[in-house]
Amino acid sequence: MSDARRWNHNTHYHRLVLAAVPAGARTALDVGCGEGMLARRLQQVVPDVTGIDLDAAGLDEARHAGGGPAYVQGDVLTHPLPLGGYDVVASVATLHHLDAREGLERMAALVAPGGRLVVVGLARSDQPADLPYEIGAVVAHAVARRARGYWEHPSPTVWPPPESYASMRRVVAEVLPGARWRRHLYWRWSLVWTRPAVTGA
Repeated sequence: MSDARRWNHNTHYHRLVLAAVPAGARTALDVGCGEGMLARRLQQVVPDVTGIDLDAAGLDEARHAGGGPAYVQGDVLTHPLPLGGYDVVASVATLHHLDAREGLERMAALVAPGGRLVVVGLARSDQPADLPYEIGAVVAHAVARRARGYWEHPSPTVWPPPESYASMRRVVAEVLPGARWRRHLYWRWSLVWTRPAVTGA
């Protein structure tokens, strides 16, 4: 199946990631790249793209698909990736597999000065204020699935997510002051954070 036909709640937000890539970005890291679909899309706008994931089967599929990115099997928390080495660090539906605070701190440390961290994540509803989003997601999912179909990705899953939307928003505010956090349809949220550029003395 071509990438264009692989639609689900995660691939729906690839366009959000691509729109957040800063002008002139030369290097990108896709954290939790799975089968490499986002990494291949990043390769269209960033010359040097690396995907990292623990799942060997997903990486085999990513390498078989080609498209330019390099792939590394490893844990993003411990693998010897270059600190401050990436103009873009992107992650879709991976943070809930990690400790949220530790994962965000690690991903932020990999962003180059002036670079950008873009995360699309999952969380669980636990407050009355979440109900309208839940209803909207159910309706939107039914309509989209009927119109586009739904790609069931083979990567490992975690459900329910350990963090609620409210707790996830607090963690983001504490770890990444100034990050833009948004709630989305399809049981997703996003953050965009820019590391301050280094200024001359």
